[in-house]
Amino acid sequence: MTSVTGDRQITSMPKKVLVIGSGPIIIGQAAEFDYAGTQACRSLREEGVEVVLVNSNPATIMTDEDMADRIYIEPLTVPVLERIIERERPDGVLGTLGGQTGLNLVVDLHNQGILAKYNVRSLGTSVGSIEMAEDRELFRGLLERIGEPVLPSFAVETVEDAVEAAKKIGYPAVVRPAYTLGGTGGGIAQNETELRQIAAGGIAASRVGQVLVERSLLGWKEIEYEVMRDGDGNVITICNMENLDPMGVHTGDSIVVAPSQTLNDKDYQRLRTASLNIITGLDIKGGCNVQLAYRPSKVVADKMSQLIGEGAGYDDDGPMYYVIEVNPRVSRSSALASKATGYPIARVAAKIALGKTLDEISNAVTEKTTAAFEPALDYCVVKIPRWPFDKFPMGDRLLGTQMKATGEVMAIDPTYPDGPVNVARARLQEGDVDAAIPLLEQAIALEPSLARAHFFLGTALRTLGQYDEAMEHLQTARAQYPRDRVVLGQIGRIQFLERQYDDAIETFEAVLQIDPEDLQAHYNLMLSHQGAGHPEAVARERTLYERFKADESAQAITGPFRLASPEDNNERQSIHEHR
Repeated sequence: MTSVTGDRQITSMPKKVLVIGSGPIIIGQAAEFDYAGTQACRSLREEGVEVVLVNSNPATIMTDEDMADRIYIEPLTVPVLERIIERERPDGVLGTLGGQTGLNLVVDLHNQGILAKYNVRSLGTSVGSIEMAEDRELFRGLLERIGEPVLPSFAVETVEDAVEAAKKIGYPAVVRPAYTLGGTGGGIAQNETELRQIAAGGIAASRVGQVLVERSLLGWKEIEYEVMRDGDGNVITICNMENLDPMGVHTGDSIVVAPSQTLNDKDYQRLRTASLNIITGLDIKGGCNVQLAYRPSKVVADKMSQLIGEGAGYDDDGPMYYVIEVNPRVSRSSALASKATGYPIARVAAKIALGKTLDEISNAVTEKTTAAFEPALDYCVVKIPRWPFDKFPMGDRLLGTQMKATGEVMAIDPTYPDGPVNVARARLQEGDVDAAIPLLEQAIALEPSLARAHFFLGTALRTLGQYDEAMEHLQTARAQYPRDRVVLGQIGRIQFLERQYDDAIETFEAVLQIDPEDLQAHYNLMLSHQGAGHPEAVARERTLYERFKADESAQAITGPFRLASPEDNNERQSIHEHR
């Protein structure tokens, strides 16, 4: 039922909505969509809508019994969904919050006439808009109509056509399958042999048997914009993000920082305008992720050419940027943008799907403003991926356009160099020293005087037995924080392990001058005296240690260098092994 008020067509709000989940956890489609689906269910119920949820994965928050009015743990297939629709008779179906799985199912339900058969609306972004964004040829046509720069490319459906397309474009060539997630089936082909292999896999992976063969932009900057649009055409930018890794590495496998760090205001506004034009041209209703490639400077391009050979793609006369692709749904990056900005993208997208406009949706945090605002970040958010090489040690470690990461760590800090330090700290907590060290070295390269980075790097190197390098970094941290007992404690441990007992005694005594009840310092001082052959001092420290041991609060460590690490918990065992 619809009514018209002025120039605005109003559709009655549905009373019952079927929400399609994302199914099993796979690379590129994991907890982020459970996060989005949970927000959406709560958002719909806030509006008094009866929610019917279907998901094949019971190990999710969205399938908790209090998240929806009715929950189906069933296979996510068209026949199963038709039976649920026949039984529940929802007014609308919402599939743009269930990743690529939900999106594909909504398109199939529409194309097979099931939605029309049961008089069910596709809520939010229309099926026509979804197909225009997902079909590579249709999307290219849209970009050309609205005047956005398009890479030389060809949408093909056979391997032989892909080979002919690559001959016209040149190598290296990028293969992007349609209707897939996480770059599944795609890749970068350096020659015809690789192209045939990648194209065959991409055509098989695509639900419509289509791949796009396009010119390579290896080495270009990759920028993402998370944007939101309502049914009245109001558009906002929620967040822009910059990938530290250049084009050629999937964004899910790249270190990402928000907001972008290397775009000036002119560049930022140019790409923002392009993103808003695209979401308007597609007639998106809800959240959308736009990925763009921005031309590097000639210096960077020349360096990339030396590293990767042909394919860096610098062109003085060409466009400053190209549009890579669009996700017409809440995406994996949407969860990162939500956490980075505090803007509840999935919550707002669900309300837009019901017909609300941005100015009609309240800000859930302030409860005074509306959702029609663009968040401003005066801090940096850094996302660093995590790969499961501990479980798959023989896995291919070469990064490309197909996503391989299965997790990520996010850090929020005042400046960018602090971000990798906090992520490295989390990796140390997991015992992943090898992953932490490069992050800390990167932070020091950006900010040589960053004491926290020197401290954690020194601690990591100490666990590997690289005592000289560790001491150098710890002494750098000590120069800025001469009375920090955690820094002194790490220095003392190295001195003890190097059998420099007199130096260790002096260091641990300095710690106890700062905090006379430091349990760990008393224990280490006792062992240092024992190593130096001071039996009376050993007896004295043992007495003090036993006295303070009963007070668990004496073990608490606070301050900028606190290290929550299994390695710290095993310190006594490692010292005993040393003895």
